[in-house]
Amino acid sequence: MANFPPVDEQLAYIKKGAAEIIHERELRERLENSLKTGKPLRVKAGFDPTAPDLHVGHTVLIRKLKHFQDLGHTVIFLIGDFTGMIGDPTGRSATRPPLTREDIDRNAETYKAQVFKILDAQKTVVDFNSRWFAKMGSEDFIRLCAKFTVSQMLEREEFHKRFQEEKPIHIHELLYSICQGYDSVALEADVELGGTDQKFNLLMGRVLQKDYGQPTQIILTMPILEGTDGVQKMSKSYGNYIGIHEPAQEIYGKVMSISDDLMWRYYELLTDVKTAEIEECKKSQHPMEAKKELARRIVQDFHGEQEAKAADENWARQFQKDDVPADVLSVLIPFVQVSFQNIYVSSKDDDALGEKYADIDIREKWEKLDRSKYFPALLRLDKVVQHAGLVASSSEASRKRSERAIRVNGEVVTTPQIAKFVPGELLIKVGRQMRKVEIVLS
Repeated sequence: MANFPPVDEQLAYIKKGAAEIIHERELRERLENSLKTGKPLRVKAGFDPTAPDLHVGHTVLIRKLKHFQDLGHTVIFLIGDFTGMIGDPTGRSATRPPLTREDIDRNAETYKAQVFKILDAQKTVVDFNSRWFAKMGSEDFIRLCAKFTVSQMLEREEFHKRFQEEKPIHIHELLYSICQGYDSVALEADVELGGTDQKFNLLMGRVLQKDYGQPTQIILTMPILEGTDGVQKMSKSYGNYIGIHEPAQEIYGKVMSISDDLMWRYYELLTDVKTAEIEECKKSQHPMEAKKELARRIVQDFHGEQEAKAADENWARQFQKDDVPADVLSVLIPFVQVSFQNIYVSSKDDDALGEKYADIDIREKWEKLDRSKYFPALLRLDKVVQHAGLVASSSEASRKRSERAIRVNGEVVTTPQIAKFVPGELLIKVGRQMRKVEIVLS
């Protein structure tokens, strides 16, 4: 008999990062019954093998599958080899070209190799929806389709929009949601995971399970992961992706380039760190150290512990100020030339630092420095970069910030002010140019 953690503990872990659960009350009841009977839940997520290479945005669902697996439940990684030949219309303003059987078979093998970097291969059920659809006769398939109306299908946002714009909607596209819903019937799923853009398809599973006399599955949707720019969804076409097959150093550097706010989002969606630990980390750990830990975790997932350690050390040698090149130019800048209205930071708390300030060393050094000699101040980053001779004007510095081209002590900074103890040193890099800057009081 499986040994499950307490229900509240399971729920907290399952809810981490989730966008929506339909319905949480049902999930609690299912978990309580599982705990009582020792029977694990059957948790399903389907993936159409549309591309051979994954980026970390694709792993958000796989990570949530792992959380259920960690809790002792049965995880089903469903490869939609049948539905892949239809083509998922989700998010499409035009018909998606269907894949050939050869494309699907090749991509499916690559998928399996990649997902087992996160899931435990020995505990994961891998299935293909051609297993039941290949056996389904035309009469059975027509009876399945007869359970829905065209008006129900047109409730789907993509179809409704196309209908209004008089763009073609092909019959085979209408079948996709029905097929995905029937997958849940065939697998007798207790829980189905999907992205927020998949909600219509996931609800079809509940409708069909009820019609077939099965308990209706709980739906858990996960957010679409933002790319490294923090704006657009992660996508190769936007150039803001982190590929899981990229070199370890490349992955590490891309993680280190994201904003502090996005870092916590990545902790939530791309790691197994529990919510309470993340909240504690926000209070007690310097953002730079937290980001380095995140980069190590992500690299380790796909390249192993040794590669993660090497990437960490290589990045430190390249960017940390203690290991700057011997010939780097040093610049002295008087505090008065770059101060922000002579405003000082009142405490190390979030309220005092504020989201528009990039904390360079306030939290790290608050208890360590003699306050009679060092002052927690706000500095105008654009002025610092200009006086360091890295740009011609503060307006150019502002443009560089928006392009995420300015690094302070190895970390990308996009805020107009930085919070720092003065006097003190900064290592600033803009593109390939680097300066060692010392902020002095006179």
